[in-house]
Amino acid sequence: MPLSPYLGTYPIIKKRVFLHDSAQVIGNVQIGDDSSIWCNAVLRGDVNRIVIGHCSNVQDLTMCHVSHKSADKPEGSPLLIGDYVTIGHSVILHGCTIGNECLIGMGSIIMDDVVIPDRVMVAAGSLVSPGKTLESGMLYVGRPAVAVRPLNDKELAFLRYSAEHYMRVKNNYLKPQE
Repeated sequence: MPLSPYLGTYPIIKKRVFLHDSAQVIGNVQIGDDSSIWCNAVLRGDVNRIVIGHCSNVQDLTMCHVSHKSADKPEGSPLLIGDYVTIGHSVILHGCTIGNECLIGMGSIIMDDVVIPDRVMVAAGSLVSPGKTLESGMLYVGRPAVAVRPLNDKELAFLRYSAEHYMRVKNNYLKPQE
């Protein structure tokens, strides 16, 4: 199992979660029902907490980390991910907050204290600068990421579809092999 404690704190894994054997989930990490953590993803909750909601997926080669608590910043920067979120391949998430039904495109970097509200799409390869708060219902693109337009109805529906698709795939991995 790819679970490791840190200073006596163990990850909490809820029901029907798929953790690929090559993933690393360390310390103060909580993963909600029906979520999935894919190949070579790292969730390192050593100096702060990582919380992933239900029905979310963290895809291959993604790095999830946090910033420590300090006198200047008593809460530090935990990593909080909502429900029905798709985190694409090779994303870096560091001490940020991501709402429900979001999609973070492949190779994106989301920095400390970023707040991404519900129903946002961040295009592949984008960089969201520290402390930025995005607007719900928008597509963000670039380095640094900027809002380029509102999401259309098809794209808004895709946010939930993407997470549900990964739930179906993880369910196939959880079935006994015949």
